[in-house]
Amino acid sequence: MTVQAKVLFIDDEKHIRLANKQTLELADLDVIIEDCAEKGLEILTREWPGIVVCDIRLPQMDGLQFLVEVQKIDHDLPVILITGHGDVSTAVNAMRDGAYDFIEKPYSAERLVKTVLRGLEKRALTLENRNLRRELELHSALGPRIIGRTPAMEQLRSTIAQVADTGADVLVLGETGTGKELVARALHENSRRRVKNFVAINCGAVSESIMESELFGHEAGAFTDAKSTRIGKFEHANGGTLLLDEIESMPLRVQINLLRVLQERCIERLGSNRLLPVDLRVVAASKVDLREASERGSFREDLYYRLNVVCLEIPPLRERREDIPLLFHHFLLVAGHRYQQEVPTPGNAQMSALLSYAWPGNVRELRNFAERYVLLGRQFDWSLEKMLSGEEKIQSQSFAKQVECFERDLLEHALVASKGSIKDVMASLVLPRKTLYDKMQKYGLNKSDYK
Repeated sequence: MTVQAKVLFIDDEKHIRLANKQTLELADLDVIIEDCAEKGLEILTREWPGIVVCDIRLPQMDGLQFLVEVQKIDHDLPVILITGHGDVSTAVNAMRDGAYDFIEKPYSAERLVKTVLRGLEKRALTLENRNLRRELELHSALGPRIIGRTPAMEQLRSTIAQVADTGADVLVLGETGTGKELVARALHENSRRRVKNFVAINCGAVSESIMESELFGHEAGAFTDAKSTRIGKFEHANGGTLLLDEIESMPLRVQINLLRVLQERCIERLGSNRLLPVDLRVVAASKVDLREASERGSFREDLYYRLNVVCLEIPPLRERREDIPLLFHHFLLVAGHRYQQEVPTPGNAQMSALLSYAWPGNVRELRNFAERYVLLGRQFDWSLEKMLSGEEKIQSQSFAKQVECFERDLLEHALVASKGSIKDVMASLVLPRKTLYDKMQKYGLNKSDYK
């Protein structure tokens, strides 16, 4: 496992906790001890990189109840139960219900360590298989996903993976078309909240007069046209994730109410005096710098600081041009599948033109461009030249940088066309094997990514 394996040991007797902690640490294991099951549950997540050893007899929540709660978090997380002589039959039944194993008191240090090590091996295999499944799904899916190999995109994916299951509110910043909703969905889908609703509302598309009703809902008779009770976006997203897109457009009066929801996690429908608790993650997205907006007085400063728990910035496409060929080929495949059309292969001159364009509409513009190319095929050459002859071209770069971009694009284009076949790439580019491998290593290209 890439993360240090951990053992959570739960027992209400202090001397037993300390003795077993010492035993496991002598076996070079990372051990966390707790005196009750409730504290243990606060630590565990679906990605917990280890196992749990828990005494059956505990003062409040016992080991069997604890097992049930752990399985709600992750059914595959190994739980080893410690039993007294009279609890053996109970422990056997618990194994039928999902416990990994049990150890009967008194037990030797060797017995404990062996059982724990077996559990850790099983856990490592489970997590490894999950990661492999995620990677397979990522590489085989034609639908929207976060694509890019530039350092900025690698860092973005890493941060999403790190905070996705924490439940923390997130602020997403990026120009129009960079994929802010895609990032919000990635946070939702990679958390335990994915079983509940993902709800998105564009604050700039809702008039101020109905904004509060949209967010908070209303009771029948709350205002003239309120003929029945209506559930608002906050309530509809309970247990899940709420995306507030273009939050910079939210009226200041509504911002005050939003701040209260974020602090207290309660809402009041319009026309009601009853507080309703809500458990939701809020992802706020903006195309402007909210700090500057707060300094201008168009956005509340206290709300900005409350939202800015974790900030994810999406770079514009012009700042990660190395990702353009990969994105374009992906969008071609998606469009070909959607419209049941043969996917045309762009030439080197066309790919070079794509790299020289500034893409003010970012990834969304590139995606639409790829769809038009699939639909129009050869007839689209003229349209491509027309579009790229405008003023939206990137500023001149050094000769060496342009050569590197063109060289990398040639390699990626050949790899895509040959589906990762080194032999075919060597033939199409007339390159010796060693030169090809050196170039691929230079640009971080891997043939397995194109199969």
